[in-house]
Amino acid sequence: MAKVLVVDDEITMIQMISELLRAEGHEVFPCSNARKAIDLLEEHSPELVIADLYLEKSRPVGLDILDKAKALNPPAIVLVITGYATVSTAVEAMKKGAFDYLEKPFKLDDFKLTVERALAFNDAVSENLFLKKQLNHKYQLSQIVGRSASMQEVFKMVERVADTDSTILILGESGTGKELVARALHFNSRRQFAPFVPVNCAALPENLLESELFGHRKGAFTGAIQDKKGLFQEADGGTIFLDEIGSMSPVLQSRLLRVLQDREVRRVGDNTPIYVNVRVLAATNEPLLKKVQDGTFREDLYYRLNVIAVELPPLRERRDDIPLVVAHFLKNKPHPRSGQPLQMSRQAMQAILAHAWPGNVRELQNAIERASALCETEVIQLSDLPPRVAQNFQSKELEPMVEPAVPVAPPTVPPVRDDTIFPLPNQPAPSVAGAGASLPQLSLGNLKDFMREQEAAFLNRALAQTNGDKEKAAALLGISLATLYRKLSADGEG
Repeated sequence: MAKVLVVDDEITMIQMISELLRAEGHEVFPCSNARKAIDLLEEHSPELVIADLYLEKSRPVGLDILDKAKALNPPAIVLVITGYATVSTAVEAMKKGAFDYLEKPFKLDDFKLTVERALAFNDAVSENLFLKKQLNHKYQLSQIVGRSASMQEVFKMVERVADTDSTILILGESGTGKELVARALHFNSRRQFAPFVPVNCAALPENLLESELFGHRKGAFTGAIQDKKGLFQEADGGTIFLDEIGSMSPVLQSRLLRVLQDREVRRVGDNTPIYVNVRVLAATNEPLLKKVQDGTFREDLYYRLNVIAVELPPLRERRDDIPLVVAHFLKNKPHPRSGQPLQMSRQAMQAILAHAWPGNVRELQNAIERASALCETEVIQLSDLPPRVAQNFQSKELEPMVEPAVPVAPPTVPPVRDDTIFPLPNQPAPSVAGAGASLPQLSLGNLKDFMREQEAAFLNRALAQTNGDKEKAAALLGISLATLYRKLSADGEG
């Protein structure tokens, strides 16, 4: 039930309203003057205020109470009542944020219904604020995992540009978390309580995407049976996220350029422009500059979108982050049967570190989800990982250094338990069942040494399979030749 402040200069009115509200189970704070009402507002922070507008016959001091009630955190819902109703005072009260306006004398049923509506509205507002706070927390920068230098640069850039209205182009391979960064940009900006509207530009054909983005007038085409608001209008005041922008047709590119230049949209079949206050974020996993050079993407639109670029590195180029990402996905994910926290065997983590992860973080998340569901104990084994991860790791361990002329089928993963637990970041090294003692937790330095050794061995295998051809080795590893030289130089080779 709610806390309700009742303010009226008529004692009989205060008594009647108070008894009615208490019968409904509400906690009531009655008073008969404005000064006392403001003190009670600050002391009790009621959810609902029922105030007479003219406590003093000379002026509507109820408006002062209304102002104070709306300034509370969270603000109270205000229901204004008076026996001196005029159109001007009613309009002023509603402009200042009053929920409703009742003229004395009023019917008790009407009063009860209005109070119920006001409290239901307050519950909806409170729930909405709670959900928005949850969303804001979910898309804080701390929810994007990474300690590598490349990810720290991403975090710095997002923090610097989140609260601007600049158009931002997010670059990165599929699965690197481009939409997560877009949401972080929105929910850390002043637009966070306005809509965030994501659009996959590759998911719809050109004619449907145009209608979705800009809306249409009734009768504009077959099937347009009524007016439709476009997604740019839906995002008014907030952010629109145009994913896979490189797949947009030349016609839509031209229309989007007009929106970015004039901040106006025109619905299909309508010549009247509609102003929109929208921040545009775009993302692509394609080399847009190459598409510009090929003539498939407008150069002027490219520069309009690329005001600020945020480039996300692929997972294979930040392997130091992999244990941290794994720990993030295992966090609060107990074993499906025992309910105990899940851990990772050292052999399973070696396979994860050795895999190229062409699908990046999304592929790793799916692999951890699968392993979590299949593992028989609280320790995820090599055999719990997807076959492509486990078998490739086994192949690298067992195949000769030079690739044979005849392809050899990768060996099946033997279902051998590995009770040597890999200490994940921010997780204590647990005791092994039946071992009789807990394993020592590795220091951060040892973890770096381990990953450096794994990476060096991985690079050497690639060079051996390509007979020392670094360009072919870089292509095999899915990294640039410059990155390969840098990594070899860091390992003391090349």
